[in-house]
Amino acid sequence: MKKSFIFKMLSLFMVASFALAACGGGAVTEAPAQTEAPAMTEAPAVTEAPATEAPSTEEVALRWRTRPDNQEEIDVYSQISTELDAQLDGITLTYEPGGTEGANYQDQLRSEVAAGTAPDVFWIPGTDVADFATRGLILNISDLAAQTEGFNVGDFYPGPMYHLTYNPETDASGADSGALWGLPRDVSTFALYLNLDLINEAGAPDPRELAKEGKWDWNAFLDVAQKTRALGSDIYGYGASAWWGPYGVWLNASGGGFFTADRKACALNTPESLQGLDFQRSLYQDYDVATPYGEDPEPPFRAGKVAMFQNGRWATPGVRTVDFNWDVVELPNGPKGTPGNWLFWGAYVINAKTAHPEEAWKLVQALTTAQTQGEVAALGANIPSRVSQEALDAFLTFTPPANNQAFLNGIADAAAPTAEGPLWAGSWPEFDKIMGPAIQGVLTGATTVDAFGTTICDEANKVFNQ
Repeated sequence: MKKSFIFKMLSLFMVASFALAACGGGAVTEAPAQTEAPAMTEAPAVTEAPATEAPSTEEVALRWRTRPDNQEEIDVYSQISTELDAQLDGITLTYEPGGTEGANYQDQLRSEVAAGTAPDVFWIPGTDVADFATRGLILNISDLAAQTEGFNVGDFYPGPMYHLTYNPETDASGADSGALWGLPRDVSTFALYLNLDLINEAGAPDPRELAKEGKWDWNAFLDVAQKTRALGSDIYGYGASAWWGPYGVWLNASGGGFFTADRKACALNTPESLQGLDFQRSLYQDYDVATPYGEDPEPPFRAGKVAMFQNGRWATPGVRTVDFNWDVVELPNGPKGTPGNWLFWGAYVINAKTAHPEEAWKLVQALTTAQTQGEVAALGANIPSRVSQEALDAFLTFTPPANNQAFLNGIADAAAPTAEGPLWAGSWPEFDKIMGPAIQGVLTGATTVDAFGTTICDEANKVFNQ
């Protein structure tokens, strides 16, 4: 029940009380006093009470935004918004779905914050936290959190919280750093969504069984991709979107990566990174098993034309609508014996220009409670970002897919996932703008791996603080 409704009921009760007093038997003997009752009802103490309390009865309107992957995920967050709107006293919510995968979503937010038109609360990828924080686009909510009873940064996975509590002024991180840039909405890892009908039709081995036997590696993956590609010119063995996450796993799995260990320089030109990039290039150029690079592979997968679709847990609501047999499997192991997976995360942050920071903080907390995260996870969109074995056990029951363990295997320490993170020592958006087109050139055959390795870090290192 909203506060405004409660206040109105109390006001009606007071009016009724006055009326009953005026009709009471004892009051008849006090006729002179009663004749002045109208004057009493017009006295400042009575007429000004509603005016004094009025600000607290007004609903604070908050807008919030996420970057959904598909209509089904939009539906998930629309439902959550409706539920929280009913729960949050004095707050009215409007949910705004943002654009799809890609940096345009963040670019639009930067422009809107500067123009004063951005939502009060919005989700951003973990990679962009440092950029938004150092530009002054989001609030440091450490003071609000310190005043919140029961709040503990240790309730969330330490990887995301390291960056969300990082204070660039002191180079410190943690509960006492004096910085809190938001709360993590979720965590996720990549998996391969499988069209089991295509795989069976092609006579290819079941990737889930290969994974159980410890035989799911790059060679086995390529074998399944080639056999399913042979089913027809419009059937593909593999599909992945054109952003840093999908192509980064191949670099990670070969022992390379985007950055040096201290994240202060480019490592795209190491032999290990180039080995991973070359294998991915072969999927597009040598073996022709992948959907054309740059084209969204999700629609053809959902149409039954792709055997293995690489994506995160957020794709599950959409995949649940398909009419073929499907499941998921973990990524194949690379030369270093691991799949090179990411620990993806994103955070709900507060617009630095919001007129209602306290209410926005209440919304951020509500969006990241165990209950809300459990609801979203049950609907298929993510894995809870709170550290809880109970939550992970419950996640396994949120089917389909049947093999939810594949996502949790990606989080396990043995899989050595690379945590998504911002560049506090440089500019991630600028790094991405250099890396993305250069990678695309290799995967589309416009340039060679050797040419890429010769020049990429000369350009990419310019974005780091010197």
